Amino acid sequence: MTTIDAVLDFWFAEGMAERWFVKDPAFDAEVRAALEPGYQEAREGRLDDWMSSARGCLALCILLDQAPRNLFRADPRAFASDPQARSIVRHALGQGFQESLSQIERLFLYLPLEHSEDLKDQEDCLALTMALDENPSWYDYAVAHRDIIARFGRFPHRNEVLGREATPEEAAFLREPNSSF
Repeated sequence: MTTIDAVLDFWFAEGMAERWFVKDPAFDAEVRAALEPGYQEAREGRLDDWMSSARGCLALCILLDQAPRNLFRADPRAFASDPQARSIVRHALGQGFQESLSQIERLFLYLPLEHSEDLKDQEDCLALTMALDENPSWYDYAVAHRDIIARFGRFPHRNEVLGREATPEEAAFLREPNSSF
């Protein structure tokens, strides 16, 4: 059975930070080995009792928001558990759980909002991320995500994997350097 500590110890282990947001098949394989069983349990609601603590909510967000992006690259399942993750964020915020987390842990608690294609989620993420002063680039990325949603109402770089037709404006945007995450 998956534990909160196992998820967080894996995700926040020394040397992991440089691997989090890089497309790397070796890292994806490590995530699969360490987190796929927990992802399945969380997806099926078998870890919902974790929502009673800050660390539990954080671990669930990692399992339901971060892990699927590594487990299911170029597959719609990469985004399938996003609504669950956002629900957990909202619950955690309602409980004030973020107050007991470090800034990097807060970032990962907030990322499901940054990954949302809903502008209110994006605006909420900006407000939350603004308070994280350990790394100014965290806020810059939140702004970049919000700006794309404000402009298009969705992330154009997801269109192909989700079977959505790109608008001409989105297609032009995707040809720009650094248009995707």
